[in-house]
Amino acid sequence: MFGRATSRLRMDILLSLEVLGLAVDCSGMRRRTFLTGIGTASLIGLAGCGGNGGGDGGSPTDGGGDGENTVEMRTDGSEYIFDPMGLFVESGTTVTWVNASGAHSSTAYADGNGGATVTRIPQDAEPWNSETLSEEGATFEHTFDVAGTYDYFCIPHKTLGMLGRIVVDEPGGPAEGSMPPDGDVPESDTIVDQEAVGWDEFHG
Repeated sequence: MFGRATSRLRMDILLSLEVLGLAVDCSGMRRRTFLTGIGTASLIGLAGCGGNGGGDGGSPTDGGGDGENTVEMRTDGSEYIFDPMGLFVESGTTVTWVNASGAHSSTAYADGNGGATVTRIPQDAEPWNSETLSEEGATFEHTFDVAGTYDYFCIPHKTLGMLGRIVVDEPGGPAEGSMPPDGDVPESDTIVDQEAVGWDEFHG
């Protein structure tokens, strides 16, 4: 893991020598490396992979995640998909949504958030809303700090059942004991046991 990150960092530094003073996009990593040139380029540190504007409670970024704790958003014919639909993570984990095709959002079920009329995330949790991402490869990140069950949806395709569930540490909160109003998601216990429940598996 660290070897890959070091290799990517080395590539970013080499590329930056050609463009002094500009930030190098390393969104495949969880941090963005900034280089500044005062005579010669000097590495001044690592900063959070900040956004390029838009969205609430998270960070839109420019490229795909590294595959770990990543959810793909895609259109497949008449199907609108979060994959995996169910994901288990530990508190403090950052999840990345990648727009593989179509136009989609990742939006928490929190009353008044992105058109949601119910709240299905833990009481002390911060809701998120990427707003609609239409560019292929665009990503959005959100860090989960509060344990419990989180249901979320895609704004354009909520009524068509494009829903997902994330369990942080252990099931809990208002999402437990029922399904979202717009469709079904994997059961929390199944998500915890398997760590990830794919779209094909759930609908198979």
